[in-house]
Formats: sequence, structure tokens, C-alpha cells
Amino acid sequence: MENIIAGIDVSKDRLDVAVRPGGEAFIVERNAAGLDVLVARLRELSPYLVALEATGGFETVVAATLAGAALPVVVVNPAQVRAFAKAIGQRAKTDPIDAGVIAHFAEATRPEPRPLPDEATQLLADMVTRRRQIVAMIGAERQREKRVAEPHMRKSITRLLKVLEKELASLDADIDDTVRGSPAWRDKEDLLASVPGVGPTIARTLIAELPELGQLGRKQIAALVGLAPFTRQSGQWRGRSFIGGGRTAVRTVLFMGAMVAKRHNTVLKAFFDRLVAAGKPRMVALIAVARKLVTILNAILRDHRPWQTA
Repeated sequence: MENIIAGIDVSKDRLDVAVRPGGEAFIVERNAAGLDVLVARLRELSPYLVALEATGGFETVVAATLAGAALPVVVVNPAQVRAFAKAIGQRAKTDPIDAGVIAHFAEATRPEPRPLPDEATQLLADMVTRRRQIVAMIGAERQREKRVAEPHMRKSITRLLKVLEKELASLDADIDDTVRGSPAWRDKEDLLASVPGVGPTIARTLIAELPELGQLGRKQIAALVGLAPFTRQSGQWRGRSFIGGGRTAVRTVLFMGAMVAKRHNTVLKAFFDRLVAAGKPRMVALIAVARKLVTILNAILRDHRPWQTA
């Protein structure tokens, strides 16, 4: 029996669905009635996998609806789908074509469905994302402040900075209340923050945006955050190793943690110094520290044991 795979292109008002093999295609509206029709049609097909792209939030309700209906849903990376489309020579781009490409991509790569975060975890992820946006806005305004000499413009920047900093403080308090108000999250935060180099911001980002932490193997978790190296190679030529993909926000905070850990965590400092002494570039050594840090955090949550310096 062939495995049925459905690809869904999500837009603001409608959902284009393509099914492989067989080539069946249909369209439903992206509203409550349309989602009911979508679930009914997919249940009839009994698909092995339902894939849809991350599209700036439009996919969230769709993915949650499908997961709630016990359908095997996976949200795929749009950059990988676009690269796949180029690889197979698919240059035309319409919503029905995109749905077909998504289905073809899922058929070729067989991404593993993962459980979606529950409502509380999604709320925490949204708050963490908003915090990151506000921090970026504060940084941008401070850079403008350095370049602006005109008094009226400087006053405008100062007023905006005060508003942003007040909003950041309020959001930090909300995040703190949310995390510390949940016994499970409070326990996770305490375990993660037991590692020198990991503070509340890093711990809470990991809780919100990497719920798989502690549930996967070390290679899987490193790949999930984009810290698993891959090498470009062809014939006798071997290129440099790279990292990429994965969850950018998580990788960013892990680099922050690695920067602190290579100075203040005795184990990771020794690891970093050993790599540099062996001739590794400092950035390569830092990436290795970030990768080791996430594997340590993964083991700590898996074993439910706080950091212990040997």
C-alpha cells in the first residue's frame, strides 16, 4: 500500500492541498468551515504525512487543527522547500504548484512529525519572541542615538527608548510570572540555569522554543538547532564544514551562553582552550562549545540532574 502524503500551501484566505501519489488537488477556505472540510478530506485519505510551510503565523491554526484531529502534521522550512523546487527545475510559482512542491518535498525527505507545543508553551514562545523583538528595537534606537546630533531628534529617540525599556521590563515580569508559576517549567529553568553560562533568558528561550530538549539524542538535538556540522565534498575535493538551518533564535541564545561559558564554566573553558591550542580558529571553537553546551543541557533535562562540576 502506497504512503499518501499531502502538501498544503497556506495563504491568508485559503489552503491549497496537493496529494501524492495520484495528483489529487483541492482548495478550502482558511476559516473554521474550511478547516472542518480539510480534516474530513484528509481523514478519508489516511495520509502518512501532512506537510505545510511555516508562513509567518498563518500556518499555526491549521497545524494545530490537524494535530488536534490526530493527523500526522509537520511544519517544514520554506527555504528548504524553495531549494528543493529549484533542484527539481520547478520555476513556476502559484499556490497550487507550491502545494505540489511541498508534497513532493515531504515525499522525498520524509520529515518526522513532532508534537506541537501546547497552548501555554506557545504563549511563552510568543512572549519570548516579543522580548527578542523589543531588545532588537532598543538596540536599533541606541545606534541611531549615537549618530543623531539634532536635539529634537535625540529627544524623540530618548522618549521612545524609555517606552521600549518600560515595555521590556513589563514583559520580563510577565515571562517570570509565567515560568515561575508553572512547577514543571520552574523545575526545568532551575535545572538549565544550574549550568554556568546559562541565565534566565537562555533557559526560558529553550523551554519555549526547544520543547524537545531532553527527549532526543545528542546528535538529533544538535541538528535540530542547526549546530550539527556538515561538510561540502565532491570527489577528491573536501570543503570546509558549515552549520546552518535549525532554529535560529535557539542557536543565537546558545552562542550567547557559549560566550559566557568559555570564560566562567571551568569544563567548557578547558574545552575551548584545548581546541584553540590545537589550532582551531576561535569561531570554530566557539561553535563547538555551543554544540557541547546544548548536549549537556539535553542530558541534564533527560536525567533530571543539575550541573555538577567533576
